[in-house]
Amino acid sequence: MKCQKCQQETFLPFRCPYCGDYFCSEHRLPENHECPRMEHARAPREETPTVVAQKPQEYTITYATTEPATRKIHFSNKEIKHLAIAALLVIGVGLSFMGFPNIFYNGYAIDYATLALFTAIFTTSFLTHEIAHKVAAQRRALWAEFRLTVMGAILTLLSMISPFFKIISPGAVMVAGFADSESVGKISIAGPATNIVLSTVFLAIASLISTPIFFLGAAFNAWIALFNLIPFGLLDGFKVFLWDKKIWALAFTASLVLTLISYLS
Repeated sequence: MKCQKCQQETFLPFRCPYCGDYFCSEHRLPENHECPRMEHARAPREETPTVVAQKPQEYTITYATTEPATRKIHFSNKEIKHLAIAALLVIGVGLSFMGFPNIFYNGYAIDYATLALFTAIFTTSFLTHEIAHKVAAQRRALWAEFRLTVMGAILTLLSMISPFFKIISPGAVMVAGFADSESVGKISIAGPATNIVLSTVFLAIASLISTPIFFLGAAFNAWIALFNLIPFGLLDGFKVFLWDKKIWALAFTASLVLTLISYLS
């Protein structure tokens, strides 16, 4: 086909959208072939608005309370169940001490009142240690709840039937949240410090009443504090040692002295 302007043969002619004639690539534009409908080519064209299909926006909203973290001491239903099971296990270990004839036997019969008193002291000492950790953590607005551990519960259960193997560790207080070394140290010292206070109180009572049960209670609390203050691994003593070595040394010495006094008594 020939270009309508230059009459040159072209294999790919361009059709003018205004006049309808065909032109080569050089004369395809209206101004290059003197299009008779040039006024239409130069007239402003109304642009058709482009509609872009958009998907609805999806938002992920996280609702956060504006209230500060609570420092209230509270126990969940799950925690109460774990504490109850732990208490039963510790009570079982306490009752297993009835085999000591010089303490729990009155002549040839078991002194059940003395055994019950010792078991109550035994169980209270353990629970007080754990709850002290919990209170210290929750006072710092941290999540803290007691939970049973499988291995600890099994060892405590075995201690109920073994005459020599006695380990009381059915669970521990789990703490979650951001805390610096000072907070961790204060939370860790809370448990042993409580046992040091209880050991001192039981020694004072034993010196007034002169009964071996309170000496045993003093010895048991002193031993719990001493063992937990060993600065190793996951024990409380390691965290206290990292926080303040002077406080650790003071607490460790106090628990050692109380252990020696109570056992010698």
